[in-house]
Amino acid sequence: MEPFTTQSLLIYFFSGTGNARHVAQWFGDAAIDRGINTEIIDITSIDRRHIPPPPRGTLIGLISPTHGFNYPPVMMYFIFRFPRSRGNHVFLMNTRAGLKLSKWFVPGLSGLALWLSAIVLLLKGYRITGMRSIDLPSNWISFHPGVKEKVVESIYARCKRITKAYASKILDGKTVLTAFRDIIQDLLVSPISIGYFFVGRFILAKSFYANELCDKCDLCINNCPMKAILTVDNRPFWSYRCESCMRCMNSCPKRAIETSHGYITGIMFLLNMGILVWLWSLAGKIILIPEDKGWWQVLFTIIRWILTFITMVISYRIFHYLLRIPGVRQFFYYTSLTRYKFWRRYKPSRKMVK
Repeated sequence: MEPFTTQSLLIYFFSGTGNARHVAQWFGDAAIDRGINTEIIDITSIDRRHIPPPPRGTLIGLISPTHGFNYPPVMMYFIFRFPRSRGNHVFLMNTRAGLKLSKWFVPGLSGLALWLSAIVLLLKGYRITGMRSIDLPSNWISFHPGVKEKVVESIYARCKRITKAYASKILDGKTVLTAFRDIIQDLLVSPISIGYFFVGRFILAKSFYANELCDKCDLCINNCPMKAILTVDNRPFWSYRCESCMRCMNSCPKRAIETSHGYITGIMFLLNMGILVWLWSLAGKIILIPEDKGWWQVLFTIIRWILTFITMVISYRIFHYLLRIPGVRQFFYYTSLTRYKFWRRYKPSRKMVK
């Protein structure tokens, strides 16, 4: 494939805590240093239903975090609605959960993040000129404590160099498909990304609550990129628009936003050991599922997901109400790991983002 000449660059990004935004800025800075006309756009700040066609010949960049081994729905829907190509090249980047063990940098997993997006864009007529993952620190505080500041700084320094080198190659007109190195492990975790998209992300969104330290400053509500946090019963309430980007939890000045691990554990136990098992058994008796099951297994898996979703909708509203009751409220508070000081919040290093 012959190198192409970049006349202008248009980068679209989505970011919760800042990782993808910094990658977009690093790439954009490399283009600006070359005198290339560059525009960097946060997709949550524009009308995502009516996207203007990119100018002919403009290089397009799409950068987003990885959520559940895929691009988050807000970025996927944006790509689905993206106008057809006018002879444009496009590069794809994702940030994913990088770690550091002693002196070794450990990469995260991308799953379908780059592959599904690349297929959609190819069908729209775009030429894929780059696919690259950047292993910035994980920010999923619901699952693990934030990374220590010194580790964040070293990971950021490394990823900034990698992004700049990648940008130089892309801007030189080269095709860089680094993602192919990870295709085996990406395919292996792809079933998880499907389950997360349809069910898992809703469960995660329904684990957030504000504890007794919340002073109703509304910072989480005003700064939510998806406008997903509402006020219900004079308390923050996370709706199903939530992308679990962790901006609220990581930026709350009072550390008042938590994940209720006790609530989630209890609900999932009931779902898997009680309610759904009983419904599964009852349905089998009513419609006489064949012993070999066949496609019935698929059908009831879908039904199970739907019942899980409905249960989470109902139970979260009950949970939100129960937070009014002192004894119950304390139980939820003290069964949340995010409450304790050792469970650090995540913030990108101020020294390395510039």
